[in-house]
Amino acid sequence: MFKEAWEKQPMTKPRIEKVTVNMGVGESGERLSKAEKLLEEITGMKPVRTIAKRTNRDFGIRKGEPIGCKVTLRGKRAIEVLKKLLGAVDYNLRRENFSLEGGFSFGIREHIDIPGMKYDPEVGIFGMDVCVTLEKPGHRVKRRKIKRGKIPKRHRVSKEEAIEFVSEELGVNVVED
Repeated sequence: MFKEAWEKQPMTKPRIEKVTVNMGVGESGERLSKAEKLLEEITGMKPVRTIAKRTNRDFGIRKGEPIGCKVTLRGKRAIEVLKKLLGAVDYNLRRENFSLEGGFSFGIREHIDIPGMKYDPEVGIFGMDVCVTLEKPGHRVKRRKIKRGKIPKRHRVSKEEAIEFVSEELGVNVVED
Protein backbone atom coordinates (compact mmCIF):
# COMPACT_ATOMS: atom_id res chain seq x y z
CA MET A 1 0.00 0.00 0.00
CA PHE A 2 2.72 2.50 0.98
CA LYS A 3 5.38 0.99 -1.29
CA GLU A 4 4.13 2.78 -4.43
CA ALA A 5 3.91 6.10 -2.59
CA TRP A 6 7.48 5.67 -1.31
CA GLU A 7 8.74 5.05 -4.85
CA LYS A 8 6.98 8.17 -6.18
CA GLN A 9 8.00 10.35 -3.22
CA PRO A 10 11.26 9.15 -1.58
CA MET A 11 10.97 11.83 1.15
CA THR A 12 7.91 10.02 2.51
CA LYS A 13 9.74 6.73 3.14
CA PRO A 14 10.50 6.20 6.84
CA ARG A 15 14.00 5.47 8.12
CA ILE A 16 15.52 4.30 11.39
CA GLU A 17 16.55 7.43 13.25
CA LYS A 18 17.93 5.74 16.39
CA VAL A 19 17.96 2.51 18.36
CA THR A 20 18.13 2.74 22.15
CA VAL A 21 19.10 -0.33 24.20
CA ASN A 22 18.31 -0.02 27.92
CA MET A 23 19.20 -2.29 30.83
CA GLY A 24 17.53 -1.56 34.14
CA VAL A 25 19.49 -3.31 36.88
CA GLY A 26 17.81 -1.73 39.90
CA GLU A 27 20.98 -1.25 41.95
CA SER A 28 24.42 0.27 41.65
CA GLY A 29 27.69 -1.49 42.29
CA GLU A 30 29.15 -4.67 40.83
CA ARG A 31 25.95 -5.82 39.12
CA LEU A 32 25.65 -2.49 37.26
CA SER A 33 29.27 -2.61 36.11
CA LYS A 34 28.72 -6.15 34.77
CA ALA A 35 25.64 -4.92 32.88
CA GLU A 36 27.69 -2.06 31.39
CA LYS A 37 30.39 -4.47 30.16
CA LEU A 38 27.74 -6.74 28.64
CA LEU A 39 25.98 -3.85 26.90
CA GLU A 40 29.30 -2.64 25.52
CA GLU A 41 30.00 -6.16 24.21
CA ILE A 42 26.61 -6.36 22.49
CA THR A 43 26.56 -2.88 20.91
CA GLY A 44 30.23 -1.96 20.60
CA MET A 45 29.68 1.42 22.31
CA LYS A 46 30.27 2.64 25.85
CA PRO A 47 26.97 2.84 27.78
CA VAL A 48 25.72 5.80 29.81
CA ARG A 49 24.38 5.27 33.34
CA THR A 50 20.76 6.07 34.09
CA ILE A 51 19.87 7.60 37.44
CA ALA A 52 16.87 7.04 39.74
CA LYS A 53 14.38 9.90 39.58
CA ARG A 54 12.91 9.32 43.04
CA THR A 55 13.49 7.34 46.22
CA ASN A 56 11.71 4.00 46.66
CA ARG A 57 12.32 2.49 50.10
CA ASP A 58 10.65 -0.83 49.20
CA PHE A 59 13.32 -1.52 46.58
CA GLY A 60 16.16 0.22 48.46
CA ILE A 61 16.65 2.87 45.77
CA ARG A 62 17.68 6.45 46.57
CA LYS A 63 17.12 9.47 44.33
CA GLY A 64 20.22 10.22 42.23
CA GLU A 65 21.62 6.69 42.52
CA PRO A 66 22.68 4.98 39.23
CA ILE A 67 20.34 2.01 38.63
CA GLY A 68 20.79 1.14 34.94
CA CYS A 69 22.59 1.85 31.69
CA LYS A 70 21.68 2.59 28.09
CA VAL A 71 23.21 3.03 24.64
CA THR A 72 21.84 5.08 21.74
CA LEU A 73 22.87 3.89 18.28
CA ARG A 74 22.48 5.71 14.97
CA GLY A 75 23.28 5.01 11.33
CA LYS A 76 24.62 1.72 9.99
CA ARG A 77 25.69 0.46 13.42
CA ALA A 78 22.10 0.86 14.64
CA ILE A 79 20.76 -1.31 11.81
CA GLU A 80 23.42 -4.00 12.37
CA VAL A 81 22.75 -4.21 16.12
CA LEU A 82 18.98 -4.12 15.57
CA LYS A 83 19.15 -7.12 13.22
CA LYS A 84 21.18 -9.00 15.83
CA LEU A 85 18.70 -8.12 18.60
CA LEU A 86 15.68 -9.05 16.46
CA GLY A 87 17.24 -12.52 16.16
CA ALA A 88 16.60 -12.96 19.91
CA VAL A 89 12.84 -12.69 19.30
CA ASP A 90 12.99 -14.73 16.05
CA TYR A 91 12.08 -11.66 13.96
CA ASN A 92 8.53 -11.73 15.38
CA LEU A 93 6.91 -8.63 16.86
CA ARG A 94 3.38 -8.12 18.12
CA ARG A 95 1.19 -5.38 16.71
CA GLU A 96 0.99 -3.84 20.20
CA ASN A 97 4.76 -3.22 20.13
CA PHE A 98 4.20 -0.36 17.62
CA SER A 99 3.19 3.11 18.81
CA LEU A 100 0.80 5.47 17.04
CA GLU A 101 3.75 7.76 16.22
CA GLY A 102 5.51 4.95 14.32
CA GLY A 103 8.20 3.83 16.73
CA PHE A 104 8.36 0.34 18.17
CA SER A 105 9.96 -1.41 21.09
CA PHE A 106 10.43 -4.92 22.38
CA GLY A 107 12.05 -6.66 25.32
CA ILE A 108 14.60 -9.44 25.55
CA ARG A 109 14.25 -11.51 28.73
CA GLU A 110 17.74 -13.04 28.71
CA HIS A 111 20.78 -11.77 26.83
CA ILE A 112 21.80 -15.35 26.01
CA ASP A 113 18.85 -15.45 23.54
CA ILE A 114 20.82 -13.11 21.25
CA PRO A 115 22.56 -15.11 18.50
CA GLY A 116 26.30 -15.44 19.20
CA MET A 117 26.06 -14.69 22.93
CA LYS A 118 27.19 -17.33 25.41
CA TYR A 119 26.42 -17.74 29.10
CA ASP A 120 29.16 -16.57 31.45
CA PRO A 121 28.63 -17.53 35.11
CA GLU A 122 30.64 -14.52 36.30
CA VAL A 123 28.33 -12.07 34.50
CA GLY A 124 24.97 -13.74 35.08
CA ILE A 125 21.82 -13.14 33.04
CA PHE A 126 20.43 -9.72 32.13
CA GLY A 127 17.35 -8.61 30.22
CA MET A 128 17.03 -5.48 28.12
CA ASP A 129 14.58 -3.20 26.34
CA VAL A 130 15.09 -2.12 22.74
CA CYS A 131 13.35 1.05 21.49
CA VAL A 132 13.48 2.02 17.81
CA THR A 133 12.54 5.51 16.60
CA LEU A 134 11.37 5.87 13.01
CA GLU A 135 11.07 9.17 11.16
CA LYS A 136 10.82 10.53 7.64
CA PRO A 137 13.51 12.73 6.07
CA GLY A 138 13.09 16.40 6.99
CA HIS A 139 12.48 15.92 10.72
CA ARG A 140 15.52 18.03 11.52
CA VAL A 141 13.21 21.03 11.09
CA LYS A 142 11.57 20.02 14.38
CA ARG A 143 14.85 19.83 16.37
CA ARG A 144 17.09 22.58 14.98
CA LYS A 145 17.71 25.79 16.94
CA ILE A 146 17.31 28.39 14.18
CA LYS A 147 14.01 28.60 12.28
CA ARG A 148 12.46 25.65 14.11
CA GLY A 149 9.21 24.44 12.57
CA LYS A 150 6.40 21.99 13.13
CA ILE A 151 5.98 18.68 11.33
CA PRO A 152 2.47 18.18 9.90
CA LYS A 153 0.55 14.99 10.68
CA ARG A 154 0.78 13.79 7.08
CA HIS A 155 4.60 13.72 7.38
CA ARG A 156 4.67 11.73 10.64
CA VAL A 157 5.09 7.96 10.58
CA SER A 158 1.81 6.13 11.21
CA LYS A 159 1.50 2.74 12.89
CA GLU A 160 0.54 0.99 9.63
CA GLU A 161 3.39 2.66 7.76
CA ALA A 162 5.88 1.58 10.43
CA ILE A 163 4.65 -2.02 10.30
CA GLU A 164 5.02 -2.15 6.50
CA PHE A 165 8.48 -0.52 6.61
CA VAL A 166 9.80 -2.95 9.25
CA SER A 167 8.33 -5.94 7.41
CA GLU A 168 9.87 -4.88 4.11
CA GLU A 169 13.28 -3.57 5.25
CA LEU A 170 14.13 -5.87 8.16
CA GLY A 171 12.07 -8.96 7.32
CA VAL A 172 10.09 -8.82 10.56
CA ASN A 173 6.89 -10.82 10.89
CA VAL A 174 4.20 -8.76 12.68
CA VAL A 175 1.87 -11.07 14.59
CA GLU A 176 -1.75 -10.18 15.34
CA ASP A 177 -2.83 -10.88 18.94
